[in-house]
Amino acid sequence: MNENIAQIRELLIKGKMNEINALVKEELEKGTAAEVILNDGLLAGMDDIARKWAEGTAFIPEVLIGARCMNMAIDILEPHLVKTEDSSRGTVVMGTVQGDLHDIGKNLCILMMKAKSFNVIDLGVDVSAEKFVEAVKQYEPMVLCLSSLLTTTMGNMKVVIDALKEAGIRGKVKVAVGGAPVTQDFADEIGADLYTEDAVQLADALVAYCG
Repeated sequence: MNENIAQIRELLIKGKMNEINALVKEELEKGTAAEVILNDGLLAGMDDIARKWAEGTAFIPEVLIGARCMNMAIDILEPHLVKTEDSSRGTVVMGTVQGDLHDIGKNLCILMMKAKSFNVIDLGVDVSAEKFVEAVKQYEPMVLCLSSLLTTTMGNMKVVIDALKEAGIRGKVKVAVGGAPVTQDFADEIGADLYTEDAVQLADALVAYCG
């Protein structure tokens, strides 16, 4: 592998933004394809961070710093990236259910999904069932992801699923659920299609789902 690209990959978990950006610009000046820098350097580095996080050897601050570095570098790459209809695995809509203002878990999931080339629509926190339904109609995602960190709000996941049924669009989208109090049994009980324990598992599961 190109030495600079290997270094970009290694520097991501260290949060060395200025060094990463300089290496990205240097490789572009050399004529290295932006897609190579993205896939072999930045996305591979985020995969490394995700794996370390899943193993318990990296923590949320490192994930967030790495993601911030990646996003800044992608801003440099974006004008050089070839846009194709196949550049995204598909669209995912995600939000934290009504009554819940927590967003760290949601944001980590979004970062991991973006790293796997998904187009993610972030509805934010405290999202009503009606807003989820409107988003599914507007964006026609392949998956709707619902997050909750509170036992007092996790029941609103079922409210969303029921609202999708009432709107006649439940069969048009897969529903994934997750969050600290959520379990596989709860997911089964409310009729969700997918449950994962963390952001890494969610991203990997969606890749498998997309083939």
